[in-house]
Amino acid sequence: MLARPLPLAAFLAALFASTYVFAAELFVAPNGDNANPGTEAKPLATLEAARDAVRTMKKAGPLPAGGVTVSLRSGTYSPAATFQLGGEDSGTPEAPIVYRAYRDEAVRIIGGKEVRDWKRVTDAAVLERLDEAARGQVLQADLKAQGIMDFGELTARGFGRPGHPAALELFFQDKPMLLAGWPNDGWAKIAATPAGAEGGKFAYDGDRPARWAKAPDAWLLGYWTFDWADSYVKVKAIDPQAREISTEPPHGAFGYKKGQRFRALNLLEELDQPGEWYLDRATGLLYFWPPAPIDGGRPTVSVLGKLVMMAGTSHVTLRGLLLECGRDTGIVATGGKGIVVAGCTIRNVGGAGVGLYGCRESGVVGCDIYETGEGGIALVGGDRKTLEPAKLFARNNHIHHFSRWCRTYRPAIDVQGVGHTVSHNLIHDSPHTGLLFGGNDHVLEFNEIHHVCQETGDVGAFYTGRDWTARGTVIRHNYFHDIHGPGELGAMAVYLDDCASGITIAGNIFVRASHAAFVGGGRDNVVENNVFVECQPAVHVDARGLNWAKDKAAKGGEWGLYKKLEELRFDQPPYSEKYPALAKMLADDPAAPKGDLVARNVCLGGKWLDLEGQAKPFVTFQDNLTDGDAGFVDAARLNFQPKPGSPAEKIGFKPIPTEKIGLTKDEFRREVPARP
Repeated sequence: MLARPLPLAAFLAALFASTYVFAAELFVAPNGDNANPGTEAKPLATLEAARDAVRTMKKAGPLPAGGVTVSLRSGTYSPAATFQLGGEDSGTPEAPIVYRAYRDEAVRIIGGKEVRDWKRVTDAAVLERLDEAARGQVLQADLKAQGIMDFGELTARGFGRPGHPAALELFFQDKPMLLAGWPNDGWAKIAATPAGAEGGKFAYDGDRPARWAKAPDAWLLGYWTFDWADSYVKVKAIDPQAREISTEPPHGAFGYKKGQRFRALNLLEELDQPGEWYLDRATGLLYFWPPAPIDGGRPTVSVLGKLVMMAGTSHVTLRGLLLECGRDTGIVATGGKGIVVAGCTIRNVGGAGVGLYGCRESGVVGCDIYETGEGGIALVGGDRKTLEPAKLFARNNHIHHFSRWCRTYRPAIDVQGVGHTVSHNLIHDSPHTGLLFGGNDHVLEFNEIHHVCQETGDVGAFYTGRDWTARGTVIRHNYFHDIHGPGELGAMAVYLDDCASGITIAGNIFVRASHAAFVGGGRDNVVENNVFVECQPAVHVDARGLNWAKDKAAKGGEWGLYKKLEELRFDQPPYSEKYPALAKMLADDPAAPKGDLVARNVCLGGKWLDLEGQAKPFVTFQDNLTDGDAGFVDAARLNFQPKPGSPAEKIGFKPIPTEKIGLTKDEFRREVPARP
């Protein structure tokens, strides 16, 4: 039942073999000069100068065999604008262009500016607004006096809302600081939703918001109605007598609901603990309570948006670079082929780490991505109408502590389109989903994922849903552990939501997942040869398309299942040939979870099955070992090799290659963190 893997190893070997043939090399250094020739002795000063030198070389004739390497010497580079590459900056398969850190030197490309000239706050009006505990602790700096004039604006971003904030952030000791807010820990709760509020007003408990009466630009972040949908809203007015807050449109996602969570932010009045900051956009004064002495902490505000932008560029590699302190996604490539981001660190950005959109045979390998405002890596490409794969890849990346700003549906890896591979990644620590996938024929293998979904409910570590046509994806040989969502309905390890169909879940290890393999009403899904340890339950299958979600799944329903069928001509080639069950489904009770197979799985402790009654006639269960000793060599140490003659061997259980799961040491990753 397992699909054949894409030839990723062979592709990477061919790609990186050419990077060691340095037929031409240009040098860039922080102390260089753009009037220099770009030699090691006389380096250039900027990436733009190196790019332009490569353009000049191309105009003079074909690039030399082996291509061109731009070697950056150690130090900090502070570009004045986004580094941009176009089609004219492309290499070729035989002559790629590589921008890399010279001999693994520490190269830092920063989209921010270090803030200096900090002073104690003495303004009586400001001190009056500050919490008593903060007086004497908070410092201020004049950004306008330091040439920083564009602060950006906070926006109503979040679930279902496009765009990035384009708003300034503060970083200290290479970590993001907290925009001053309340409460410092946890959340406040909506006390009530007044009648006639038309979605723009809610009541609160206590008297804390009364302190914000003079705040000119107060914002709220909340899970306003559902525990899987967050959004930011701007405060319009506060009524301390009625204990009500009115908001500017757009109001909270899906309105406001009693008991749901929210917190306030962008409030000078709530700058009451170390690590918090506030910017007065009218005066340009930045207020900050540093968690350590300001000297040596390198306080930096983000200034640029994207740090690197490639449009229609091909056969270019970025290697061994540290990129940080941008307001948007760190690296974005649109179109092109053979784009690789390798061995880089992308951190402290307001958007995601890397976005590849409409590219082919491109990917991200061996990178560390963390403290992003949104997600980690986006792989979007391929033609869903023809099922032509884009062959994008994310391999051996460590992605953690992401989605600082937008808390939901900004995953570590977003996989959309056709034919991508996600392998050997380590993903952990996030409020919502770890991997979001849609489209066809992806291979998601040898990944380790844990402690995601920590702030939300009705959420999956791996998630997809609402498309009968998005088939052919294989989820195999992954290690999911310690996945529990605190919100309503909890968290699932693999969540095939709302009639997702044609997905294979095979050879995975699930340990301490509140729900492990969750099949939400879909068809033709396979759950086989997995190990479930202390899950609650291991497997869930329901028939929602026949009961509570019948109208949503019906023709014209809000899930759009029939519309997606029609748009992709599901009953004609290539879909009818590749997915014959899909071509016949409209004549075969499409809302029923037919064709689902649960076979040769082993459940150790916890609960084995949650099977909805209406789904029972349609699902095939065979040769599952649901209690007792399976007879593995050493299950406590994740060795799931069946002993000869063991119960696991008798049901046909195949060994899981645990030793291959997770990060691996290679030329881009010299060390691998120990498992928790």
